[in-house]
Amino acid sequence: MLVTCEEMRRMESAVFSRGVSAEHLMEEAGLGIARIVRQFHSRPGTCIAYCGKGNNGGDALVALRHLRRWGWNISVELAYPAEELSELPRRHLLSLDLSSREDFGGSLVLLDGLLGTGVSGEPRQEAADAIRRMNSLRLSRNAWVLAIDIPSGLNGDTGEPSATCVQADLTATIGAPKRGLVADAATNHVGRLAFIPLRELDFDRESSPRLSSPEELRYWLPPRAFDTHKGMCGRVGIIAGSHGMTGAARLASAAAVAAGAGLVTVYAHADIQPVLAAACVPEVMVKEVESLREVLEEPMNVLAVGPGLGRAYDNDVVALVKEWPHAMVVDADALNAVSQDTSILKTCRGPRLLTPHPGEMERLFPQRNRPRIDWFRDFTNQYTATLLLKGARTIIGNAEACYYNSTGNPGMASGGMGDVLTGTCAALAGQLNGDLLKSAVLGAWVCGRAGEMGASAPFSSPEKLSARIVIELLGAAFSQLREGY
Repeated sequence: MLVTCEEMRRMESAVFSRGVSAEHLMEEAGLGIARIVRQFHSRPGTCIAYCGKGNNGGDALVALRHLRRWGWNISVELAYPAEELSELPRRHLLSLDLSSREDFGGSLVLLDGLLGTGVSGEPRQEAADAIRRMNSLRLSRNAWVLAIDIPSGLNGDTGEPSATCVQADLTATIGAPKRGLVADAATNHVGRLAFIPLRELDFDRESSPRLSSPEELRYWLPPRAFDTHKGMCGRVGIIAGSHGMTGAARLASAAAVAAGAGLVTVYAHADIQPVLAAACVPEVMVKEVESLREVLEEPMNVLAVGPGLGRAYDNDVVALVKEWPHAMVVDADALNAVSQDTSILKTCRGPRLLTPHPGEMERLFPQRNRPRIDWFRDFTNQYTATLLLKGARTIIGNAEACYYNSTGNPGMASGGMGDVLTGTCAALAGQLNGDLLKSAVLGAWVCGRAGEMGASAPFSSPEKLSARIVIELLGAAFSQLREGY
């Protein structure tokens, strides 16, 4: 769950009162940080810890000890004289072996352990100078910055950055995610969010909003029974594609296959049916229909509507959204059709998942300068639908629950990614008995993780990442989720 800084302090105090030591928590946090570095940088490189006086610096120093053991070159930059460090960080600093080692090349990683959630306002001169050095190295040396718990200079409750604030590529939040990390103003300073749980902390695990994490999501994907057959894994129908936009149907249907759907059928008019029949992956059936309303009679468990569909069939699309009795994923041009009269969302026969990007959401429900979370909440309080509001910090939920997705990277800002997400969510809904909340949270996580793997694979980069690569890596993303990645 997301907590305020004061709530986090109270939870830590309760842990200490039970006899758990700060040193124990620091060891747990430091190991978690080191593991995250290794997960995103499989080849050892050079890691520099920027340390302030407090325990964030101690967490960074523990992480350095583990990275050193795994073959990394390590170094420490202190913002203050060593004698001004708190007792635990000073002890860890003295125990580190900082002797030089052969430079293996590889990544340059910077750990931001300067300031924690207990600091507010503008950083003092010493910390501000260190922040500027880190940000400069990120730009001039392509250094990868990991902020420990919170980027130094960011307000942990409001998410407002100070004039001098770390720009992280990833923030590893410890114990519980801080509310300020998901604020709109914080996105470019926080980067990717990772969560390091502390087993000793007690908090309300049913609270909302929450950060999606493998620790919770992995249990939403139970192992399949040995006698499972395709009819038990969902019959997914997809209505997508038009002249010049057949790729959307191809991507959505291929993603549904890769995400485990038992049977996938694309419904298409005669003008594009032959093209799709030849172009879709062989596991996908492509059925010709004269009218999209014919699909109402089809024996599907889940329907996904909209990718690349165009606006020629708006009336049929609106009828499907209203009358389809089972779970439905509504995307792209289906959202644009619904935006003409959003009141139909209050009278749909079955549950609906809407997956708009900000432009589509604006047509559905104007933002009017509201923060994204307020925009999201006002919509879900008014309409009985599950909403997946896309963005760098995707928000997913309904009137009862809200999740921030924690995966993905800027390389996913390319055409077709939404089509893949639609097919993935539809496939999951078919396997999870139409539970659209879980399907959307899981779908966003695995697509984002597949995108991360695709951008960091050998001979790849964010620039090379494509929707097809994400589909190819969905299986690996599901495996990592089940392993508690």
